[in-house]
Amino acid sequence: MIKFLSYAAAMVFVGAAPSQAAIVECGGTFRDFTAAMKAEAINRGYAQDTVDTFFASARHDPATIKADRTQGIFQRPFIDFSRRLISQDRMARGKAMMQKHAAIYDQMEQTYGVSRGVLTAFWAFETDYGAVQGDFNTLNSLMTLSHDCRRPELFQPQVFAALELFERGSFNPKTSKGAWAGEIGMVQMLPGDIIEAGVDADGNGSVDLRTSPADALLSGANMLRKLGWRAGEPWLQEVAVPQDLDWSQTGLDKTLSVAEWDALGVAPRHGSFGAPGLQASILLPQGRKGPAFIAYPNFNVYFEWNKSFVYVTTAAYFATRLEGAPVYNAGNPDPAFSDQQMKALQKKLQARGHDVGKVDGILGAMTRAAVQKEQIRLGLPADAWPTAQLLNAL
Repeated sequence: MIKFLSYAAAMVFVGAAPSQAAIVECGGTFRDFTAAMKAEAINRGYAQDTVDTFFASARHDPATIKADRTQGIFQRPFIDFSRRLISQDRMARGKAMMQKHAAIYDQMEQTYGVSRGVLTAFWAFETDYGAVQGDFNTLNSLMTLSHDCRRPELFQPQVFAALELFERGSFNPKTSKGAWAGEIGMVQMLPGDIIEAGVDADGNGSVDLRTSPADALLSGANMLRKLGWRAGEPWLQEVAVPQDLDWSQTGLDKTLSVAEWDALGVAPRHGSFGAPGLQASILLPQGRKGPAFIAYPNFNVYFEWNKSFVYVTTAAYFATRLEGAPVYNAGNPDPAFSDQQMKALQKKLQARGHDVGKVDGILGAMTRAAVQKEQIRLGLPADAWPTAQLLNAL
């Protein structure tokens, strides 16, 4: 499981903003595609010898395509997913890492305002604290996904970012390895991220995300800051919610001030609300009968790192646990849908005019929003958690 989870960033591709269309036409023979990418690199001002050397070892990698098509773990509901990822061993090692590298974390928090639990959780989930960083050749994976016509606009800019790193002497196209989606190092950053946010925190003259915890942690924190992280603010906190709450007000697309949620009877399960003036959302990962969280503005930044709702919620929750929060109250939510049920639901939602994205069996943000709208229309508790009652009503 850990090896697959080290590639969890597969659901997202953080980094330099991609263009809206592929730079080079995708598909066709890989040889012709590589020639077109080389021509584009020349057009960008790179020397012929540099381009020839960089692309010389590029090969199509079927294993990358297979990994891209296999992401079933993200179909699991939050309780199941979080329990699988957050083991006692991971918790203990995370706390040990925060103690061992306390000076690095202090520097990170002072410089970038990102709390230590946040980066430790990513470090744990992305590479199991650096132990499993991926064994895919980075250039081959990026070129394969750039050639594939599924999402070329996301990966082609990363090939040219890797070329830039190669010209700077910090990327070897033959030996650089990482996750199947092209991320590198302990916290799994794409080449474009490294150019944009890489930090030589240990002062040795290079940004080494593979072996330097200082470089990896501060680079990750710098990236989060550039993505909009607000220094010193919370991100997620478990709450207890009254059973007469207007469930239609819950969800990440709706906010009230923390003080307003407090007035409605929402209360923290641990500690107190530290920022009553902030806008926040009530998050019910498995509906009104399951765990409940208040999500602050920083929580939205998580989706710039990873687009998977269940991954993001678990990473944010784990960060709070690492900093002393108790285990959440799981409650007794209605059973989660099977893959077949979820796809049937998504098709019915589409038939009613809702945009749920791809029919993939995953309860993502778009499907949740559509579920809530239909619950409101049908007079059901509008907590965005699909039930058999909803499916039958549709």
